[in-house]
Amino acid sequence: MKAGAARQLDAFLDMLAAERGAARNTQDAYRRDLSDYIAHLSANGRDPGAATTDDIRAYLASLEPRGMSAATVARRISAIRQFHKFLYVDRHRGDDPASALDGPRMRRSAPGVFSTAEIDRLLTVASEGLDDETRPAGERLRAARLYALLETLYATGLRVSELVSLPKTAAHSRDPFIAIRGKGGRERLAPLTDRARRALLAYRKLLEEMALERAGSSFLFPADSDSGHLTRQAFARDLKALASAAGLPAADLHPHALRHAFASHLLQNGADLRVVQELLGHADISTTQIYTHVLDERMRAMVRDLHPLSETTEKSG
Repeated sequence: MKAGAARQLDAFLDMLAAERGAARNTQDAYRRDLSDYIAHLSANGRDPGAATTDDIRAYLASLEPRGMSAATVARRISAIRQFHKFLYVDRHRGDDPASALDGPRMRRSAPGVFSTAEIDRLLTVASEGLDDETRPAGERLRAARLYALLETLYATGLRVSELVSLPKTAAHSRDPFIAIRGKGGRERLAPLTDRARRALLAYRKLLEEMALERAGSSFLFPADSDSGHLTRQAFARDLKALASAAGLPAADLHPHALRHAFASHLLQNGADLRVVQELLGHADISTTQIYTHVLDERMRAMVRDLHPLSETTEKSG
């Protein structure tokens, strides 16, 4: 990378840290994406200070043949837009060639619900660099905590208040479920996937190595707060920063959105509504029926694909 482009990239990353409070993993994600973009420009005799809209489109067109997913492309577009806006606002150049980009958008599986591809992208970005021992200890621990929170939330569908206040014994249970005391003191069992369990154990191991005093807390996610555990606000703030790094709309991505995704994806894959009601801890089935749009879509698909008089069935026959 040429010195001028490297300085521009460093200046952009410094801005993310200073003005937006971007965490190290977020900065690393932007650096990887933009370094790839700058390398493509350099290979074609261009640099960020002189790149045109056509240059950017040529780079984006090169991503699909490389096997990159729609989520990755969306994230790259987001990074490039922000980078060029910074170069324009900070007067590194006199125009913004990325402002004219239309770019592909991530298709949603249903209104207000993130798709499985989007959630997978979020988890992938969250897991990047967790084993990098050269990262500052505090940043590495924070990244491991965020990844453990996300894996656990998507595996269980817990309310965020239930998640952040889990006891530390939840990480060491050998059962495939963890016991949850929800609203009104009602108890239920929440499933814990192997991925979530591994993420929790890895986080706890780092916590015990780097913050032994805090690890003595009875909470799974201890913090210096009045409650003694991580606050909902701190989790939401970290999640929004991660969403930006993953190329997802940060304004729409909050902890409750992952609970919605958990329920919607289960129903899309054939789960019974009353089972989902039990997993979510809803006392009344009517609360769970906000997800009936997912069932309606599933039923329409079943009729379309399986009914003997549907056009699809007749054509396949």
